Amino acid sequence: MPTQRRMRFVRGHVAWMVATLLALVLLDAVSYELFFVLSLIGLLVVTELTAPFNVAPTWRRRLRWPILLGLAGFAIIVARRIVEILRPEVVPV
Repeated sequence: MPTQRRMRFVRGHVAWMVATLLALVLLDAVSYELFFVLSLIGLLVVTELTAPFNVAPTWRRRLRWPILLGLAGFAIIVARRIVEILRPEVVPV
């Protein structure tokens, strides 16, 4: 049943996000950026671990867009961090 596989994917990703949030709280390192990046990593890991071997259902093909948006958000976070690290003489703000 495709619904069971879809729910397994959703449960896996939700479990990853809850575990990530719990770990960040325990480490006292909670930030939106870090949670976003770790959730994106979880999405990619759960997507690969639950991938079927023979055929890709339509709901799995639609995951491409959230993954691409997540990678774009990751690129923005990395670019902002690089600009913060560089000296003002190198990158005028």
